Amino acid sequence: MSPKVATKQETKTALLQVGMDLMLEKGYTNTGIQEVLNALGVPKGSFYHYFDSKENYAVEIIHYFNQEYSANLLKILRNPQQKPIERLKAYCEWSKSMLVAQECRKGCLIGNLSQEMADQSEVLRKELSLVMDKQRDLFAECIEEGQKAGQIKTNRSAKDIAELFAAGWGGAVMRAKTIKSPQPLDVFMDLMFEDVLKA
Repeated sequence: MSPKVATKQETKTALLQVGMDLMLEKGYTNTGIQEVLNALGVPKGSFYHYFDSKENYAVEIIHYFNQEYSANLLKILRNPQQKPIERLKAYCEWSKSMLVAQECRKGCLIGNLSQEMADQSEVLRKELSLVMDKQRDLFAECIEEGQKAGQIKTNRSAKDIAELFAAGWGGAVMRAKTIKSPQPLDVFMDLMFEDVLKA
């Protein structure tokens, strides 16, 4: 892609997409700006027209990734055709199917960058924390609906259960990537839906 034949927005979106793919594959540290530019045939000056620094670029990538991810999350967790507990299970199945399709590689950009960069960049840590909080709150909203309907246990607050759900799933994804098997995801779902959530 050349800026001469693409709009500014198309060029920026392409930079974000390529950067997201590379960071999913290689992480923040091992993703070089020149590698991104070479993939698109974009000059370095164009990159710095859109982004102040590599760190700023990563922040924009986080926003870009989260926009689509949150849209899918909302579609699943607010599906009126399913009970709240079924929606949570549908989220796990959706997330699992993506990881299996990638042969238990890559995983979630937010989780990957959190593990790599939370201690390295306060700017990125704050952005990642905000995204995680918003995702947890969507889970909590669904869990609270399930509690009111008598489908999900009420012995703990919806927010606490959502924290456990999000952290547990993230850990299971990390384990699945490490052992190259979806088995930790299956264990999580079995325990979460049979023992932790079910009223």
